[in-house]
Amino acid sequence: MKASGILMHLTSLPSPYGIGTMGQAAYDFVDFLAKAGQKYWQILPICPTSYGDSPYQSFSTFASNPYLIDLDMLEEEGYLKKEEYVNIDWESDETHVNFGAMYRKRFPVLRKAVARFVKNPDREFAGFLTKKRNFWLEDYALFMALKDAHDGAPWTEWEEPLKMRDPRAIAAARKQYADDIVFWEVLQFLCAKQWRALKAYANEEGIEIIGDLPIYVSADSVDVWANPDQFQLDENLLPTEVAGCPPDGFSADGQLWGNPLFRWDRMKDDGYSWWIKRIQHVTRIYDVVRIDHFRGFAGYYAIPYGDKTARNGKWKTGPGIDLFRTIEAKCGQQPIIAEDLGFLTEDVHELLDAAGYPGMRVLEFAFDSRDTNDSSIYRPGGFIPHCIAYTGTHDNEPVNGWVNTISEEDFALAKDYLNLTEEEGYNWGMMRGIWSSVADTTIVQAQDVLGLGHDSRMNTPSTTGDNWQWRAKEGDFSDELAARILSKMKMYGRAR
Repeated sequence: MKASGILMHLTSLPSPYGIGTMGQAAYDFVDFLAKAGQKYWQILPICPTSYGDSPYQSFSTFASNPYLIDLDMLEEEGYLKKEEYVNIDWESDETHVNFGAMYRKRFPVLRKAVARFVKNPDREFAGFLTKKRNFWLEDYALFMALKDAHDGAPWTEWEEPLKMRDPRAIAAARKQYADDIVFWEVLQFLCAKQWRALKAYANEEGIEIIGDLPIYVSADSVDVWANPDQFQLDENLLPTEVAGCPPDGFSADGQLWGNPLFRWDRMKDDGYSWWIKRIQHVTRIYDVVRIDHFRGFAGYYAIPYGDKTARNGKWKTGPGIDLFRTIEAKCGQQPIIAEDLGFLTEDVHELLDAAGYPGMRVLEFAFDSRDTNDSSIYRPGGFIPHCIAYTGTHDNEPVNGWVNTISEEDFALAKDYLNLTEEEGYNWGMMRGIWSSVADTTIVQAQDVLGLGHDSRMNTPSTTGDNWQWRAKEGDFSDELAARILSKMKMYGRAR
């Protein structure tokens, strides 16, 4: 049966406290999705953000972002007092997050909540600490405590015994920073508790959550610090090569992501155990998982460490189908979406076919002459049922921004192909294009259903400073808008 969903990150939800959370606005958005006949709520990674505020560059691939903890819910449980947070100036407007202010002001509030929690802990907390599935928590809490102790410096700049994880230094640090370690453990417990409640509510309302799994992890992460043998590092634990994308029609210098690359040979030797744990984790917390940069498993782009652009990178062979066969053997068949975008070669298509996952079709790519891929596969006439069709992703302009950035020739083709008109709204015409297609599942950006433009763009790849900030306003997701979407879902056979 055909279905549809909306891409809306948690941080983009309305909130009087500077950032979207797992609070009432999230439950209201679930209600909106249900009224609009949707089946899916797609979000970006919920892991902690680090420098640059990107959810794809995190201190941990397993932990959750403490910014997402709802303060009102903490107040209801007795862990906060209203006056401790309601009058704080979060230095943001209602349509943008100020992550700098969030970093400075959120954690002092959360420390007050944790102090009360420790005096009267939730009865489930002790079990949370000992659960086998939370194997990552001990290293993560220590890592964050040590980062605080080093004024946020990356772990590669810590004193040698801690950098190299000397057992005696680690044991001493656990004693010295015991209180801070508890702080970070409690935050993860609160994250997990609020997330479980929100996901349960969504599922009860018939909404499934599509989560996002970045292929790479940040160099300054507990993942690399605690598992250096899994990554391509030198004797000083610095990367030898880093991840990115080659130059193309969108970027003359390519994309320099800077993530350390995996030692696929060692991962294969130990049965891909780190990847197995990662997949088990995300399939527990999400209903469906989108694996980012799927093409990197067929072949990955390796850039010499220290280069300022991606121009000098080289393609190298990834683990291929062996990884996914091992995952299926250990984890069973899982609902996975492959983000098969970027520079596509035959080995990528072969890997996707072998894995059996649905790939992605992005409608904006269908009318962009800068794209070197076959644009016909991104047009509704080239869709196959076994795919996930998007108007655009978080890395693309909302439709009403996109129409102002493409060439006149490209826009003329889009208008002719989809019969786009100002009267209908270019955003509604593009959504109609995928909703009326054969694609089993369609996903549209929240910005597109709201008819927003460039100022609401979530991310512009290869740039920093203005990304990940957009927020919806209170009242944006109205009953009238839900009714309009529902009528389209019924028209195109996608109503849940």
